[in-house]
Amino acid sequence: MQKIRKGDKVVVLTGKDKGRTGEVIQVMPKEDRAVVRGVNMVKRHQRQTQTAEAGIINKEASIHLSNLAIADKEGKPTRVGFQVIEGKKVRVAKRSGEVIDG
Repeated sequence: MQKIRKGDKVVVLTGKDKGRTGEVIQVMPKEDRAVVRGVNMVKRHQRQTQTAEAGIINKEASIHLSNLAIADKEGKPTRVGFQVIEGKKVRVAKRSGEVIDG
């Protein structure tokens, strides 16, 4: 079970986007990386295809999971723990103690 999942609200802890928040679009557990909407934007030169035009586009690059933390209800970064509640393993915010999912 992963601590950060698709759809989570996260805060960037370090790097050029420190303090920015966004929603996780994609998680790549084998590489320990995630793509966050609006964070770690890079310019890509794109060749023209039938569907897309040529030019320079902005897109999100992946960011390492160690540089992300889940945002609690106040928007502050919190660590994630696990508890078994009613026979189900759920994620729990360490800062507030509340259940993140389930």
